[in-house]
Amino acid sequence: MPPSPNTTAHQVSTVFVLVHGAWHGSWQWAATQRALAGLGAASVAVDLPGHGFGAPLPSGYLLPGRPGLLTERSRLADVTMDDCAEAVLDTLRRVRRYGRVVLVAHSAGGGPASLAAERAPDLVDQVVYLSAFVPAGRPRFFDYLSAPENTAARGQSLNLGDPEALGAVRIDPLSQDPAYVEELRQTHYHDTPADRFDRWRSALSPDPRLAVPTTPVTLTAARWGRIPRTFLRCADDQALPTATQDLMIAEADRALPDEPFTVRTLPGSHSPFAARPQELAEALTR
Repeated sequence: MPPSPNTTAHQVSTVFVLVHGAWHGSWQWAATQRALAGLGAASVAVDLPGHGFGAPLPSGYLLPGRPGLLTERSRLADVTMDDCAEAVLDTLRRVRRYGRVVLVAHSAGGGPASLAAERAPDLVDQVVYLSAFVPAGRPRFFDYLSAPENTAARGQSLNLGDPEALGAVRIDPLSQDPAYVEELRQTHYHDTPADRFDRWRSALSPDPRLAVPTTPVTLTAARWGRIPRTFLRCADDQALPTATQDLMIAEADRALPDEPFTVRTLPGSHSPFAARPQELAEALTR
């Protein structure tokens, strides 16, 4: 697609590296990438290890009766935070030829993205957190998920089995239980058009790695702390409430104050890439 007549040279020289959150994959960004292309911006989406359409599934996941779904240890249990950060770094190295590299992380993807930026700050010109985990104030995502500010979050009832035993925070996107399906919709996609929700949930992976929310990530002022950063708040987020988003922003700015967050707010749910991708793309290019 040729650049829009209104495209600026700054946009043409920018590439967005897009990092998904739990249960999703690079596919979640497709509509946003089309919108970015229409605005003259290049982009590439990362599949973190164990995600995307090549993700290994529990052996009974697609079988009648779903045998072992609550007890079978995930084949992703040994995937580490380092593995995930390296996948982000590999992409950052390949796109460094662009004039400006903007690293965008959603939700749990904030952990691997932050670690990658900390390890190679020269590869990132700006980092954007889309309702994403920021480990500057507290090093583990679970430290924020268990905070009092997060008590209004939905979705805890979606988790299956014992995460420690499974090695993953397992959910069942293909559930036939109407109550379970509705909780999944309300948690992540309550403003996504109803006729698209079943397609979105059917593409989700059941097993994000337990290491991502539980592994501490240490950020320093000399490296991550010197990268300009933006937080895109989701105003009606049911999975990560605005109180939790604001807590992460405030604690990051107190811990590493040299480059405080620029904060913008988007309307709607935890999944603007599903509900309003054009608006998300416009917010990113701004």
